[in-house]
Amino acid sequence: MHGFSPIVGINFTTIIFTFINTIILLALYRRFLHSKVMEMLERRRELISAELSSAEQAKLSAEEKEREYTALLANSKTEAEQIITAATVRAAEKERDIISGANSEATRILARADENIELEKKRVVNEIKNQISELVIMTASAVAEKEISEKDNSELIDSFLVKI
Repeated sequence: MHGFSPIVGINFTTIIFTFINTIILLALYRRFLHSKVMEMLERRRELISAELSSAEQAKLSAEEKEREYTALLANSKTEAEQIITAATVRAAEKERDIISGANSEATRILARADENIELEKKRVVNEIKNQISELVIMTASAVAEKEISEKDNSELIDSFLVKI
């Protein structure tokens, strides 16, 4: 098989030329770019370090704020419970005052009603006494006008009782 050349082969000239080019490129890099790249990497490292430090400070600050808010929340819950308790006590006192006032007013109304009933009883008794007195006087004058027999006396008493 003549004319067959391998597609893949090792060419030492290309390897040496590539090696020399790589050494030249590394030397140029070292001479002109290495210090600038290192400065840029150092600035980047410092920036990252500063950002990490800042992030850590922010985290600590956030944790402190969380503790403060938790304490404030606990205090506000306690204060809310105290306010509710105080309001409940005031409401119970107000309820007792209202009930006491209502009982006092009811007692006064009942006392006035008892007084009014007593006065009305006295008025009615006096009125009845006056009517009885008038009937006795009428009966006495009727008796005085005529002499009464046993039968007339009985009729007069019955008539008197009917009028009462």
